[in-house]
Amino acid sequence: MAQNNDANKKEEGYQSAWSRSIPMKDQLVIIKKMMRFALPFKTFFIVALIFSALLATINILLPRLLQYFMDHYLNHGNTAFNIILGFAALYFLGTILKAILQFFSNFLYSMGSEKALEDVRRALFRKLHKLGMRYFDLTPAGSIVSRVTNDTMSLMDFLQVFASVLTGLFAVVTAFIAMYTTNSLSAWIVLAFLPILLVAIWYYSHYSSKVYRHMREKLSELNVKLNESIEGISIIQEFRQEHRIGREFEQTNQDYLDARKSMIRTNSLLLSSLINLLYSIALVAVLTHFGLAAQNQFVQAGVIYAFTTYISNFFNPMSDMMDSLSSLQDGVVAGSRILRILDDQTYAPAQNEGAQGEIASGKIEFRHVSFSYDGKNKVLDDISFVAKPGETIGIVGHTGSGKSSIINVMMRFYEFYEGQILIDDKDIKDYPMDEIRRRIGLVLQDSFMFYGDVSSNIRLFNDKITDEQVQAAAKFVQADRFIEKLPGKYHARVIEGGAKFSSGERQLISFARTVVTNPKILVLDEATSSIDTETESLIQEGLQRLRKGRTTIAIAHRLSTIRDAEQIIVLDAGRIVEHGTHDELLAQKGHYYQLYELQQGKNVTTD
Repeated sequence: MAQNNDANKKEEGYQSAWSRSIPMKDQLVIIKKMMRFALPFKTFFIVALIFSALLATINILLPRLLQYFMDHYLNHGNTAFNIILGFAALYFLGTILKAILQFFSNFLYSMGSEKALEDVRRALFRKLHKLGMRYFDLTPAGSIVSRVTNDTMSLMDFLQVFASVLTGLFAVVTAFIAMYTTNSLSAWIVLAFLPILLVAIWYYSHYSSKVYRHMREKLSELNVKLNESIEGISIIQEFRQEHRIGREFEQTNQDYLDARKSMIRTNSLLLSSLINLLYSIALVAVLTHFGLAAQNQFVQAGVIYAFTTYISNFFNPMSDMMDSLSSLQDGVVAGSRILRILDDQTYAPAQNEGAQGEIASGKIEFRHVSFSYDGKNKVLDDISFVAKPGETIGIVGHTGSGKSSIINVMMRFYEFYEGQILIDDKDIKDYPMDEIRRRIGLVLQDSFMFYGDVSSNIRLFNDKITDEQVQAAAKFVQADRFIEKLPGKYHARVIEGGAKFSSGERQLISFARTVVTNPKILVLDEATSSIDTETESLIQEGLQRLRKGRTTIAIAHRLSTIRDAEQIIVLDAGRIVEHGTHDELLAQKGHYYQLYELQQGKNVTTD
């Protein structure tokens, strides 16, 4: 009960963290960190900004051209056709040049953003493969996928924001200069609306970050639900859980919809609608000023036309910038989620500095090794044993006794904090990780197959392994019996997860995958538990040959598979409670004897 309460408090704290807004100071830090991904492509952005500056200049010159035509030619009423045609041609050429500049500005900025997006996805993918198993134990797969796909796409929009903002700033500044040179008092009237905009921007950035954080988290939860329902579809259908899963998904989807509604309301109130209101008020104020001035002096029509155009040029970019604030806030929130991965320190266990050497004989020794996944509850407690070169060590025990944890720490998937593991009398941390992965072959209970073909799944895309070696490995474990019957044989197509293969066939390919690397140490984590009895008998002979000359650690569910092991270790609650050969352990009539008798279908009574 206490554990449930702690879990609920942790979940509530997690949710509340995402319901808070991001302080402006933190937003600036996030922007600064994320902008480093744009630096390698700064040429794209700089040239795009130059085109944006030229575009803003043309936007000022075109109204000035029409103002000059209206005030000096059009009001005379007898302007020559060639003059009209000349001004029309200049305006047309200016419009064409404006379109060309706008195209190159948008194209270059978009290309820079796309390349930065590609770069940040590469960085995320590399970082995810450096993180330790503990990170993936604590983080749902759907959440990770959401950050690598959805959040990075928002980051691209976030980079596009800077194009909109900088282009808008060019336009606003040049528009104000043009207004000021046309009529200084009217220009100051328009500028008086700027403080209102600044207050709106501050309030929006403060409030909307909370809205976008909440929306992003709900989208992540949606991806988690979707991933779970797809991965567990067979269990869902088998136990008729479709309605429950559907209700849960509907609730999560509704929460995401509510979050988006909140975002839409915020944007509708504080973005373009506010700009349009201020534009209309500013236009009325300026026209009123010109109207009052016209009562005492002549006001040229061209001046009024140019000024109203400049007002539009002043407010329209602001409207674009305000609309882009939604992408900015979405990008800041997405950036914060991306940085949580990039800044995460849950790395895979590191080897000692200067680690070198090769594993030659394959002797394994555990010296008083203790390990905990959460740092509090030990799953391995003072484990000590020695496996001599070429020996087979069987590990048995009830579920949760710590069998797989021994494999996890020996394979360096997790860091152990007490004791020492030695290979060939040398600390395992003093070997390069590549050497450990090359010399230790692991076959898991649940085999996984990658998209591709059978051959690539055996060699795991290692081009140094020849087709002959692949076929020899398959024959060694007798996987060739079913592979030769496949259409395309070793080039038969494999879909995601190897769904069209049986669990036994996937496991045989997993065995072949290990055999082809010729490891010095063989680790079997209940590797035959998903194989039927007939298939198991087929590979037992191959396993006997495979174990010759190799040190083998075999976690066994079926005790018959380790009867010939030189040593058998019995675990209970993370401790070694019995140790010996098959016959010695049966003679003790302890834990191993009970397990063996249960598998033989006999009733066991204990004193």
